[in-house]
Amino acid sequence: MKLVSKHIEKDRSGSVTLVPEEGEDMWHTYNLLCAGDGLKASTVRRIVSESATGSTDKSSVRINLTVTVEDVDFDTQAAVLRVNGRNSVENKFVKLGAYHTIDLELNRPFTLYKTEWDVISLDRITDACDVAKRADIAAVVMEEGFANVCLVTENMTIVRQRIETNIPRKRRGTTTDHDKGLDRFYDQILQAIVRHVDFQVVKVLILASPGFVKDNLYKFIMEHAVKTDNKVLMENKQKMVLVHCSSGHKHALAEVLQEPAIQARLSDTKYAREVRTLEGFYKTLANEPAKAFYGFRHVSKAAERSAIAVMMVTDSLFRSSNVAERRKYLQLVESVRATGSTVLVFSSLHTSGEQLAQLTGIAAILHFPLPDLEEEAEAEEEQERLAAQGVLAPRPEDHDVEEDRTITLGH
Repeated sequence: MKLVSKHIEKDRSGSVTLVPEEGEDMWHTYNLLCAGDGLKASTVRRIVSESATGSTDKSSVRINLTVTVEDVDFDTQAAVLRVNGRNSVENKFVKLGAYHTIDLELNRPFTLYKTEWDVISLDRITDACDVAKRADIAAVVMEEGFANVCLVTENMTIVRQRIETNIPRKRRGTTTDHDKGLDRFYDQILQAIVRHVDFQVVKVLILASPGFVKDNLYKFIMEHAVKTDNKVLMENKQKMVLVHCSSGHKHALAEVLQEPAIQARLSDTKYAREVRTLEGFYKTLANEPAKAFYGFRHVSKAAERSAIAVMMVTDSLFRSSNVAERRKYLQLVESVRATGSTVLVFSSLHTSGEQLAQLTGIAAILHFPLPDLEEEAEAEEEQERLAAQGVLAPRPEDHDVEEDRTITLGH
């Protein structure tokens, strides 16, 4: 992502002009756009004109249009971002208030206007425009006859190709059909690697499978590289790491990326840090449950006591159409950062982000245990439930006064 200009006022309103340069930049833009924002971009509008003779002529013109955002749709596979909204600036081709859909394009600038630029959005722009923070991983997770070729960036896990092939069973006395089937399968994976993996960008190519499928694939790749004199594969064989996993499905990447050999290769990447932190949270939850909490109520109560060491939150919570809901998470992030604690924003397009989403999307590891936090949060939740039903929950002090009064009357 290229930053062209940035004008933020003291009240946090303002505009930012950006140029998306690759597919991942569209993901960053998707996270920046919220309903009610203003978007100015180049778009194509189909117009109908009528001649003096009464005939109509249909043509397409490219115009700069500013819309108030209502809906945003992002296709992760094609990296296409489509924004729907009403025209908010007078234009000779589009009436004020008319609906239009803008398809944001690579290498074409756009300007985003917000009434309030929050800290998460500004951090995302900084990260997106910092080339040094990009560290890509390629991975093939497979089992016999089935494989997923994935690209893992700091913010997205994309399945570039899914391979399914029928491999004949190995029969006693002859293995010809079985071996031919495996060779076809390995060749399909190899072609997918050649097509989708840029070794100038990736730090590591992970080959993961149960059993010896990964080992046989690696042997096939090396033999093919020698036969065809493929210098790219031979020069980058040190980037290939063989790891055991439970299956060939995408979700197996979560366990693969926790392997020490992979963590050592990716120790300086944001994603590896997220994987390690989430693994640490699960361990703390199992061994010291009073130091690990998830859910907004519990985490916010821990924040009130300045007890949070690391807070994890998914980026999907900041895309909520409910402004109040979005704001409460932003305020929590700012308050936790103000105490000097670490906040990690997980991408919902990563397996780690998917795991965190199953824990309500927010979790924290504490500096010190808070054994009474669970009971306190449950009591508050019960009070809110009773209040919603119109029932006033008795306060403990009221109960004591009532008991004293009863004793006095008894005498």
